[in-house]
Amino acid sequence: MWLIVHLLIIAGLSVRVLLRPRRDPASRVAWILFIMALPYVGALAYLMLGEVRSTGLSVHREPLGRIRFPSSGLAEGKPGIPENAAPGFSIGMAISGYAPAGGNTGRLLDDSNSAIDAIVKDIDAAKEHVHLLFYIWLPDMNGRKVVEAMMRAAQRGVACRVIVDDLGSRDFIRSEHWPAMSRAGVQLARAQPIGNIVVRILKGRVDVRNHRKVVVIDNQITYCGSQNCADPEFAVKAKYAPWVDAVVRFEGPIARQNQRLFLADWLICTREDCRELAECPMPQREHGFVAQVIGTGPENHYSAMPELFSTLMFSARRELVITTPYYVPDAPMQAALCASARRGIATTIVLPARNDSWFVAAASRSHYSELLDAGVRIHEYIGGLLHTKSLTVDGEMTLIGSANMDRRSFDLNFENNILFCDKDLTQAIRRRQEEYIAQSRPVSQTDVAAWGLRYRLRNSVMAILSPVL
Repeated sequence: MWLIVHLLIIAGLSVRVLLRPRRDPASRVAWILFIMALPYVGALAYLMLGEVRSTGLSVHREPLGRIRFPSSGLAEGKPGIPENAAPGFSIGMAISGYAPAGGNTGRLLDDSNSAIDAIVKDIDAAKEHVHLLFYIWLPDMNGRKVVEAMMRAAQRGVACRVIVDDLGSRDFIRSEHWPAMSRAGVQLARAQPIGNIVVRILKGRVDVRNHRKVVVIDNQITYCGSQNCADPEFAVKAKYAPWVDAVVRFEGPIARQNQRLFLADWLICTREDCRELAECPMPQREHGFVAQVIGTGPENHYSAMPELFSTLMFSARRELVITTPYYVPDAPMQAALCASARRGIATTIVLPARNDSWFVAAASRSHYSELLDAGVRIHEYIGGLLHTKSLTVDGEMTLIGSANMDRRSFDLNFENNILFCDKDLTQAIRRRQEEYIAQSRPVSQTDVAAWGLRYRLRNSVMAILSPVL
């Protein structure tokens, strides 16, 4: 009887894994192997973590989905979008529905502290509203600077709305600053609330998180990048500090697209529909570059971010430079990066030498040999934890934002990125990438060949388990 029950558990869950929609083949194989190796632990783990159940977000997003934004007048093949950039913008529009918008300007901030100071300055100058969304907000020096600026803005009559992830910002929510902002008139919301852990597990994965970093001020200014609302010393993981981020301050119609992304999340968290903020007329801007917000999450098809990354890799004609803290690709994205180098593109990827996630670091390094064989140049940053998520193409086009090149960003996290075409701003980001490379050590096939058998075996095992982890 026990053997029959044992086999039924394995067979039943294996069938469930095979029939579950929105899952890539590698993930199915990994889960089936895990369940077969550890039937009861595997069964429990799969039921808790193996399925990204529908959150009902599509129902709540639908009203905001009808909001229309001023057209940029720019479409594929028309002036303003280079021919090789058009596929990237097309994929971006297919993912989140935003058309590329012209008339934008942008400035890369000097460092993490400068980014916070610029945000505070803009909050202090706000006249109508300030909207902030952060995965992690810490009650440290930079975190308190933004708290105080939001309180000042609310007290002078500016509408202030804040969303933080319930898990990522749990220390901040429990601090004195959270209720203090509420008393000052700042409207607060928690994304992906955990509540009762047992009930939360029954509803879906606890680790589906809102990983976005969005700042929108007066429908005119927005920020996008990898930085959370925290000091670079990042107290919760201080031994990896400093955390090295890049943030761009944008002005123009792109702020309206980030506004819509924020308002959709605000509607989900609070049920307050603020669509009028996304419908009011926008002043026309004759000069500026083309940009597009690309928001992703579990409600998208699972390959949305890999498709975007791969499309941008294939669009390169001369040069491709990538920085990311976490590189755990699916097979097509790994192949696209290798193909970039094999067709003669100067292809470089920069990763942190010391990662805050040992199994992600191991899974990343399992791909090194194939990348190096293809001609990809690999550098490991040694000046802290390189947290910048950037991709530049031919020194003219850039993708920057919150999405990592790993399974969490592909399948689980809500992410926000901005794709833009502008040589000057892209060159500023290229210079920042070169600064990272200058503080990195190159990785060669000789280095990889020197890894011991146990180290290489561990890396390969982590790569196999990455769809599960």
